[in-house]
Amino acid sequence: MRHLAILSGVLIALTACQSGSPDGVTSVPGHGAVAIQIVPNPIVATSVSGKTYEFPFEVVVRETGGRPVNVTRVSATVVAPGGITLARESWDAERIRSMGYSTSLNPFGEARYRFTPRREVPDERLFGGVAAELKLDAVDDTGQVASATTRVTITR
Repeated sequence: MRHLAILSGVLIALTACQSGSPDGVTSVPGHGAVAIQIVPNPIVATSVSGKTYEFPFEVVVRETGGRPVNVTRVSATVVAPGGITLARESWDAERIRSMGYSTSLNPFGEARYRFTPRREVPDERLFGGVAAELKLDAVDDTGQVASATTRVTITR
């Protein structure tokens, strides 16, 4: 149960931002589109002391369709080996903005957000075995919905 809290913490930081690179991009020609990327992938955990680790990463969001877009939701699903869902989190645009991040992207624009969350990891066997899917939803200036997903793993 504690590993769930650790991974959720990492994903909260991931989803509190927006980013870009096409893993699973859904778009309509002539409308806005988004792409997301986590750098590095896998995220490399660095030991701070004892069971405390830092998880430095950057989230990149790109508008790829040539229209302004507004991020409406970011969600994350953490899965264990075998596809067992460990956690789900979701953040709407208002919550993302309350964290100090812009939810607007200009045509072909890019946003980058750096994070270095610290979490306690009670069992090192979690490294390399858990993955997360990050999904970003946006809407362009015509009301067309665009989405993108990416998968990230964590290693030591």
